Amino acid sequence: MATLVNKVKTRKRFSLSDNLFQLFLWGYAFISLYPLIWMLFYSFKNNDEIFVSNPFGFPTVLRVENYIKAWSQYNVPQYFLNSLIVAVATVIITIVAALMFAYATSRMRWKGKAFARTYVALGMFIPVQAVLIPVARVVQDLGLMGTHWALILPYAAFNLAFSSMVFYGFFLGIPVEMEEAACIDGANIFQTFFQIIVPTVKPAIATLIIFTFLNSWNEFILANVLVIDQKLKTLPLGILFFQGQFTTDWGAMGATMVIASLPTILVYILFSNQVEKAMTLGGAVKG
Repeated sequence: MATLVNKVKTRKRFSLSDNLFQLFLWGYAFISLYPLIWMLFYSFKNNDEIFVSNPFGFPTVLRVENYIKAWSQYNVPQYFLNSLIVAVATVIITIVAALMFAYATSRMRWKGKAFARTYVALGMFIPVQAVLIPVARVVQDLGLMGTHWALILPYAAFNLAFSSMVFYGFFLGIPVEMEEAACIDGANIFQTFFQIIVPTVKPAIATLIIFTFLNSWNEFILANVLVIDQKLKTLPLGILFFQGQFTTDWGAMGATMVIASLPTILVYILFSNQVEKAMTLGGAVKG
């Protein structure tokens, strides 16, 4: 009888703790999602509703003209295309370079690889503001001003350090026996890399695609300094043009921010399954 009573008490205790934890998770989810919901709401409002009559509620009238105005009058398609070109190119260059560098420093034997790995890793601790002027001078001396490469190459360089270190950690978790078996079967180093190693770290690749894409898509400081031509401005820079001398079209600005958020949400949806697998990749490979 006493054992049964203890079991009932234990179940009640666990049930209470589970309910409290679920309540905390729902509250955290609401706090996290509310800014996005508020941004979506105010993209359908005018300035009066946003600041005076209805700042937090559902829009009384769905003003679709905010999206039409943002798309047609404020050159959003051009800014969107520029951001997309820069972000995609940055992702490709960063992932390819980081994969090859991490593989060379984790699986190959060559003199100076420890120094090279440390040198690249130091890039994670250098703030953009500290090297803003030198980067601008280098880009100018290379003749990249007025092209998309003025942003692509610096973005790839700043993301390379973190991506290389992540891939380095994943490569260390891959058993050497996999490569030895491939060599016995007659595979060369390139076949081993592209057919054995790269498919094994797909979850890490997906995670870094999201990370790099978000960094380059939302970056403002470098873009504000390196982009001079109006036709090459990205979305973070384009939002500045909604601020007039006397008034700001906040509804159209909200519509632009919603449009700018769509690619990042789409990228996460496409690669979310691989990101979840990245959490358990190490144990699965070793097993």
